[in-house]
Amino acid sequence: MGTMHTRRTFLSRGLTVLSAAATMPLFLQRTVSALNNPHDLPLTQTAMGQGEQILVVIQMSGGNDGLATVAPIDNDDYRRARSTIALTQNLLSLGKNSGIALHSDLVSFKEMYDAGQMAVIQGVGYPNPNRSHFRSMEIWQTADPTHPPKDGWLGRYFDAQCNGADPKSVPDPKAAVNIGSSAPLALQGNKFAAVSFQNPQSYQWFAGNKNIDKRMRETFNEVNDLKVHGGEATKTGNPTLDFLERTALDAQLSSDEILAVTTRYKGGVSYPATPLGQQLQMVAQMIAGGLKTRVYYVSMGGFDTHSNEKLQHDRLMQTMSSGVGAFMKDLKSQGNDKHVMVMTFSEFGRRVTENASHGTDHGTAAPMFVFGTPVKGGVYGAHPSLRPGDLDQGDLKFHTDFRSVYATILNNWLKADSDKILGGNFKTLPLFV
Repeated sequence: MGTMHTRRTFLSRGLTVLSAAATMPLFLQRTVSALNNPHDLPLTQTAMGQGEQILVVIQMSGGNDGLATVAPIDNDDYRRARSTIALTQNLLSLGKNSGIALHSDLVSFKEMYDAGQMAVIQGVGYPNPNRSHFRSMEIWQTADPTHPPKDGWLGRYFDAQCNGADPKSVPDPKAAVNIGSSAPLALQGNKFAAVSFQNPQSYQWFAGNKNIDKRMRETFNEVNDLKVHGGEATKTGNPTLDFLERTALDAQLSSDEILAVTTRYKGGVSYPATPLGQQLQMVAQMIAGGLKTRVYYVSMGGFDTHSNEKLQHDRLMQTMSSGVGAFMKDLKSQGNDKHVMVMTFSEFGRRVTENASHGTDHGTAAPMFVFGTPVKGGVYGAHPSLRPGDLDQGDLKFHTDFRSVYATILNNWLKADSDKILGGNFKTLPLFV
């Protein structure tokens, strides 16, 4: 098979190959598209993930009820608004002067708070809030409340780290890792796209996937025979084909590396048998393996509690606490706790007043958590007022823009220029020691 025919075959089948292997690294989709137009090759620049600071993002999908997570203590407006679902017993106090307490199941969060390693940021939101799951999640993931989504805030961070000098450089497929079937918008950049997989065993180049037909495997093997000489892929003399070869080789080697580090590290920490627990265990394994990954992203659903909220939310809090508690214990046992910080967010909070189904509907402002050994713990900002006259159409008024939290993480943890990434100057918080 000739070189150009091979290239045409690969390109014509590339997206088919990618769709057949649902857990294929998503950056290869962009690579295949770029190869159709040599002028687009800069879209596949290398994302530099140097440095030891690691960010782990936990997305709480569905709209977590902040008032059932961080509850006001001895608040008559709260009890009147939530006659059946208000939290009133066994709460975990955050100090006698704070006026708030954690849900009784957030035991690991309380332990981190008491150790001075968890920040509770109250009243977080954005102007003119949107109560649609999809639009509000887009806003949080792009950090842009006014324009249609185009790229994510972390994707833009990685774009800013790209080396624009070599149009044939290959993306590092491990600079950001999402545990899931597809990367969230937050990790999508103009030049960079993150790796996504649901488990390390399924993250592999299609040449090792028995479900892909023989012709596809033969095409891959002809384009890239996976022979390496002196640390570099074999050269063909064709710049475009060399680029494709290195990209494919990097995909194979990175999948091998991820599989190796996650199977090699066992640790001594027992994780809960929940999806969140298993996701965080994989992240801990990759951190222990020394991957040059700057951002890990995991998600947990189930927070859209329109009815019978109490039992559902209790389970959600227990799941959060047990998964995060095991993860933080694992990091400490590795000696990596000083290099990792964790941020939680949800697309919105819930309305103050419970509904007729003993649940809550879509609201606005809610707390965020930032935790880890490098974090300066404490309560940031006052709890929003629950007085009926102080509400915004029945919702809490926010006082901390979520982009201030992002700016703090970008500037002070990831050592980036938040003004350029977020498109504006946002006040930072003293979240780090």
